[in-house]
Formats: sequence, structure tokens, C-alpha cells
Amino acid sequence: MKSSRKHSYELCVKSETSQLAVIRDFINKYAEENHIPGPVSNAIILAVDEAATNIVKHAYHYAADKEIHITLCLSKDECTVSLTDFGDSFDPSLIPQPNMKEYLQQHRVGGLGLYLIRTLMDSMEYKTDPRHSNKLILKKKLS
Repeated sequence: MKSSRKHSYELCVKSETSQLAVIRDFINKYAEENHIPGPVSNAIILAVDEAATNIVKHAYHYAADKEIHITLCLSKDECTVSLTDFGDSFDPSLIPQPNMKEYLQQHRVGGLGLYLIRTLMDSMEYKTDPRHSNKLILKKKLS
């Protein structure tokens, strides 16, 4: 990223799986505009896609009338993406790391979203607040 300034962008979408493409395009647009290398932006896009999918499926139980708020902050050295929802919360520390050998042997499909997010991003923080909102904060170093 060439500029030393911090850039912040916001998007609000309905909790529909059709909106996942809109979210990916949003992240990709600003990653390109801010000269984030392809492999880094692809990791961010995949992690955010997984997070948004989990919100649609688990926080909102496919209720399409809910909203997902996304904030993308880009600085010289780091990308921070915050996803806020108003659905059911969970404790990520209770979700164990999958045994990938066992997972592959069983030919399972799905269930790796949190694992992918943790693997692709440098940090992940999950917060809930009394107003019944949940915020997932993902960070990725750009260098």
C-alpha cells in the first residue's frame, strides 16, 4: 500500500447468501485500490466470506431480513475488517481446532469456517455487547 494514511470503508448488506458476492467485491475493490498484494487480499476475502457465511447460517439462522455491517480499515501495515451482526452470539474458544487428517478421511464437507479464518488471518477477536450485537474483528498484516 503506497499511502501512509488510514482508509476506512463501510458496507451494510442483508443476511442473504446472495450478498456474499457483494461482500467479496467490496473487499476486492478496496484491496485493489490500495495496492494490497493478491495473495494477501485473497486471504482476507476468503476469511471475510467465511465469517459472513457463519453469520448468515449461525447468528441469523438464514433469516434474510437481518443486516451485516462490515467496516474495512486499511493502514500502511495492516488490514482490519469488522463484521457486526445482531443475531445469536457464540464463544469461539469453545470451537475446537479440527483434526484435518480425520476430517479428510471422513470426506466431510463444511465446518471449517472458523478454522480457515484463524489460519488465514493474523488475529481474530469476537465481542458481544449488551445491545445484542456481535462484532468479529479480523486483522491481517500487509507486509
